[in-house]
Amino acid sequence: MISSRTWTKEQLRELIETHLSGVKFIVVSNREPHMHRYGEGGDLECIETTGGLATALRPIMAATKGTWIAHGAGNADRDTADEHGRLAVPPGNPSYTLRRVWLTPEQEEGYYYGFANEGLWPLCHIAFKRPVFRLANWETYQEVNRIFAQAVIEEAAGERAIIFIQDYHFCLLPRMLKEMGGDKLIVAQFWHIPWPNREMFRTCPWGPELVDGLLGNDLLGFHIRNHCQNFFETVDNTLEAMVDREGWHITRGGHVTSVRPFPISIDFLANEALAMSPEVTAAMEKWRRKLRLGDRLLGVGIERLDYTKGIPERLRALDCFIETHPEWREKFTFVQIAAPSRSHLPEYQAVEDEIEKLVEHVNWRWGRHGWLPVMFIKKQHGPVDMLALHRLCRLFIVNSLHDGMNLVAKEFAASRTDNDGVLILSKFTGASRELDTALGVNPFSIHDTAQAIHQALTMEPEERQRRMKSMREKVAANNVYRWAANILTHLMKLDIPETTVNE
Repeated sequence: MISSRTWTKEQLRELIETHLSGVKFIVVSNREPHMHRYGEGGDLECIETTGGLATALRPIMAATKGTWIAHGAGNADRDTADEHGRLAVPPGNPSYTLRRVWLTPEQEEGYYYGFANEGLWPLCHIAFKRPVFRLANWETYQEVNRIFAQAVIEEAAGERAIIFIQDYHFCLLPRMLKEMGGDKLIVAQFWHIPWPNREMFRTCPWGPELVDGLLGNDLLGFHIRNHCQNFFETVDNTLEAMVDREGWHITRGGHVTSVRPFPISIDFLANEALAMSPEVTAAMEKWRRKLRLGDRLLGVGIERLDYTKGIPERLRALDCFIETHPEWREKFTFVQIAAPSRSHLPEYQAVEDEIEKLVEHVNWRWGRHGWLPVMFIKKQHGPVDMLALHRLCRLFIVNSLHDGMNLVAKEFAASRTDNDGVLILSKFTGASRELDTALGVNPFSIHDTAQAIHQALTMEPEERQRRMKSMREKVAANNVYRWAANILTHLMKLDIPETTVNE
C-alpha cells in the first residue's frame, strides 16, 4: 500500500550508522519524553508525554541511541535518575539516554511560563493576544539557556557531536554552544511554531539578542517556506548580516547559518498499526456507549486547551450550523477533547472559561430529549482513546488560528485505514500545504466553518474516500523518518568531519 519511497525506522538507522558513526547525537528540548511521578496512592508511574515534538523525536532517538536533554518536571524524576540526572529510556526497552536538567520553580516560572509562553508564544502565533515582556523573565530565560548549554557541553564531553535543539525555549542556546564547544559541535535547531513577520517581531525588546542567538546554528529549520522568508526579513531588519535568499543561508561574523523548510510529520505506519489494533476497536465501543451515539454521526476535535487552537471559534461555528441546518438536530454530536495546558496563566484561564460558557450556551440553546449537541471533555487522553475517536467520527476539525504544522491532522489521516472520514482544516496551519484535499476553512469565519461541517456530513462516500486516500498517501510518503533524514542529510553536507563520513 505504501510506496518504496517511504522512509522507515530501519532506513533512518542505516543512514545514521553509515554516516554518523562516532558522532554523538544530542537532542535538547524543554519537555522531557518520559516523566516519573508519584500517583495519589504513592505508586510510581512513568508517563510518556504527548505532543507533536515528542511524537516526532522518539523514533529518531531510538535510531540514534543518543542523549535527550530536557527539564525534569515530574515529582519523582530525581528519584529515578542517577546523580547526574541520567537514566535509560523508554522503561522496559531502553534505547537512548535521558539527561534531566533541574530548574527551580522561580526559573521555570520566569523562563517557561514567563518569557517563552507569555512573550514568544503569542508573538509568533499572531493570535490576537498581546505578548508580555518582563525584564525579570528575560534575565531568567538567559540564565536557563546557560544551564542547558552547560548540560550539553557535559554530555558532549569534548567529542564531536550533533546538537539538535527544539523550539522557541532556546533562542540563545546555539550561540552559547558555539562559544563554549568550538568546531566540534554541529548545532541545528528546529522551530516548531510559526515565525512572525518582521513588524510583529520588532515588538520584542530583546529581538536582536534572540536573532543573534539563533544565528549561532549551522542549520535552522522551519515547517514551511513562508516562515523561512519571515525569518530572512526579520534578520534584514534587525542585525548586520548577509542574507542570501537564493542560497537559503545567512552569514554573520563569518559564520554561515543554513535556513531551510522541513515539514515535520509522524510515524505513519505506527499510527496506522495502532489504529487497527484490538485495543482501539474496544475503545471505540466504549466511546459509543459513553456518548450514547446510536445512529448519530460524530464530529471530533482534539487538542491542548490553548487560545491558538480556535476552540471558541469552532463552538460558534457549531452553533451557527445547528441554527442554519435544523435537519441535523438530534442526528449529530460533537465531542471536544481539550487537555489542560499552562492553566495558571491568565490567558489560558480566560479561554477555558470562554469555552465552558460557549458549550453551556450551545447545549442550552439546542439540547432536547436527552440530546446535547456538544460534549466537552477537559482531560488528556492516551493514544488508544484518541485514535478510537478518529475512527468513529464522520468529521474531524482542526481550525487553529495559527499553527506551525499541526500533527493531529496528520494522525487523523493515518488512523483512517478505511479511507473514510472528512478533515476540516484551517488554512492557517502548516499542514494545509500538504493536506490539500481536506476541507480548508478560515477559522475566523463562523459561516465558513459551519458550511464545511454541513459539507462534511453530506459528502458522498466516493468523495470522502478520494480525499482521504490522497491525504494518507502524502502523510505516508512524507513521514517523520523522511523529515529526520532530510535534516541529517543536510547536516552531513555542512561541517561534519570527513573521518565520520563513509563516502
